Amino acid sequence: MSKKKQLKITFLGTATSTGVPMIASKNPVRFSEDIRDKRLRASILISWDDNNYIIDCGPDFRQQMIRANVESINGILFTHEHADHIAGFDEIRPYYYQMGPIPIYTDERVLNALERRYEYIFTTENRYPSAPAVNPTIISKDDVLNFHGVEVTPIQVMHGDLPILGFRFGNMAYLTDVKYIPEEEKEKLKGLDVLITTALRKESHKTHANLQEALELVEELKPNRAYFTHISELLGFHAEIEKELPENVFLAYDELEIYSE
Repeated sequence: MSKKKQLKITFLGTATSTGVPMIASKNPVRFSEDIRDKRLRASILISWDDNNYIIDCGPDFRQQMIRANVESINGILFTHEHADHIAGFDEIRPYYYQMGPIPIYTDERVLNALERRYEYIFTTENRYPSAPAVNPTIISKDDVLNFHGVEVTPIQVMHGDLPILGFRFGNMAYLTDVKYIPEEEKEKLKGLDVLITTALRKESHKTHANLQEALELVEELKPNRAYFTHISELLGFHAEIEKELPENVFLAYDELEIYSE
């Protein structure tokens, strides 16, 4: 039996689509001096051995890569096509200059959206000299991938009425923008060490889980630990919300590093 890989998870960003603080906000969280209340758009880096995989590539991608000192990547997985998850796509250029076409993994709908928005990246004719290139792999909820000895399972979750992908790497699962999970997909989430999922705010929301729904998911799936992300100012101050959580549940924050096997 092969030895399980220890995964390092770095939270590159933990905010909802507007970031925290939000432009022109009057919410008290905007004025917090706690660095944990300063959030870039949601994304994580998963590392083991010499491998680095990114989930989502939002508008803060360049800043996140510099801040985390990520010198190389093996690929990017996309959850869905909303701007806060793909708007940094052009910033992959330095990695392209280093390694050639960047492997990306996503479903057919999201790939089509990327091709429309970033036609110059995908074109094979009259390419702009400095445009990056990618090597796309279309995946679905029925696939099981293997990245350098780590099993990666796409998980279809519902972002309101929109089916999107979460991902399980080994015994860690990342589910952003989730409102609910079909029962058959929950079968893929058994025996987790770490669950990372959405807790947008305390009030109900049409397309994202609120804090109570996130806690109910943790209670149902029973991971060893859970971390909440894709957080808005409306959730409240980091320090205050953490006091309300069970002992194995935490609010994630930017630059937090955790480990999972």
